[in-house]
Amino acid sequence: MVHIVLVEPEIPQNTGNIARTCAVTGMRLHLVRPLGFEITESRVKRAGLDYWSMLQLEIHDSLDELFSSYPEAKRDLWLLTTKAPRSYAEAGFSPDCWLFFGKETAGLPEWFRMEHYARCVRIPMRQEARSLNLSNSVAIVAYEALRQNGFPGLCGQGEMVNLSPATPAEQSTTL
Repeated sequence: MVHIVLVEPEIPQNTGNIARTCAVTGMRLHLVRPLGFEITESRVKRAGLDYWSMLQLEIHDSLDELFSSYPEAKRDLWLLTTKAPRSYAEAGFSPDCWLFFGKETAGLPEWFRMEHYARCVRIPMRQEARSLNLSNSVAIVAYEALRQNGFPGLCGQGEMVNLSPATPAEQSTTL
């Protein structure tokens, strides 16, 4: 399973949206303290809607504590940072990778980025732009990791799979 790690997240709505993404994809969400909010806040819960029962959530007191609990995380991690030298599209994500994202105002700590320099990747964007929204960034990279691994455990078809498509002539008359 892909693991999403938010290091010191500050905005409850972002964390709620990320929780929903993790719930619907089967990814585990790890939060590293300090958090800029209480998990019980209505803004976090509202953003996650009714998916909280599907969420696998763990809260860690520090990065050291996370790595003590999950030593394998250091062997298969990717750090997402606007300061990275290369694109996330160049990364080869394993089915059990760990994707680390920093807090909204400052990103991941410099010491952590330097310790894992070769595993730092970024989402391409205009040079004059500061960054994307955290929940959007998580969704982009998480779905790339899932895509690279064949969307394990996810349904690839919707209810329209058994419907016969309209012919091109029928489509033009209904527009």
